Formats: sequence, structure tokens, C-alpha cells
Amino acid sequence: MKFEVGQTAERSQTVTAEHVEAFAAMTGDRNPLHFDEAFAKKTRFGGLVVQGGLTTGLLHALVAMDMPGPGTVFLSQDWSFTAPVYIGDTITATATVKKVHDTKPVTQLEVRVRRQDGETVLEGEAWCYTMGP
Repeated sequence: MKFEVGQTAERSQTVTAEHVEAFAAMTGDRNPLHFDEAFAKKTRFGGLVVQGGLTTGLLHALVAMDMPGPGTVFLSQDWSFTAPVYIGDTITATATVKKVHDTKPVTQLEVRVRRQDGETVLEGEAWCYTMGP
């Protein structure tokens, strides 16, 4: 598939306590920010937040399944977390094509994740490689 600068795709997910627990079971990330309500309330977040890996995981799904699509892997990522994601939030990941390599299946993407209230929770860019059959 040929990509063009400006092409955009997005994917949304509502993050649940079950997602947080499953991520912790897979990775061992049981930071009290994700599980200890009393602890989390005393932080600048004011409550339980989801693991950053759940936020970036939505970008992985977007790139692998939507655009560029199946067979795509990240080559590099440069992004910043700009706001927390709370259990129950619906987040939407957006990828926009910034550059397309002339001779290789390599694409540079601008990426952004927003909460349902419109606040950006992650922003940056990534390079992807799409493997063909």
C-alpha cells in the first residue's frame, strides 16, 4: 500500500481496571500509582492512573492493524507523556504520515493520544517499517 503525507488513522479504547490488572500480570508493573487508591490520591494525579504501556499499546495496535497496517513494526519512537490517563478514560490514538521513504517501506508518523475530554496525554513521532509478503 502506498502512503501519502497527511494520511491519518485513529483507534480508540476505554481503559478498564481489568486492562490495568492484565498489564500488571504480564509485566509485573504494580506501581502503587495504579493499584493503591490512598497512595495515588496523595500524588499530583489525585487518583489511580493506568500504566503508560497501556497508552502506548494503543499506538502499537494502530500501527500494526490500521496504518501502516499488518506487517508493520516500530523502528523508533520519540514521544512524551503530557497528562495522565485514568481508569475509565476513553483514549484515542491518532497517527498522521509525515514522511514516506522513496525506496523503502519506511514511514515517519506524527502520533498523538487524547482523552475523551480532548486533552493530549501523549505526543511525538515514530518511524515504522512495513514488511511485505
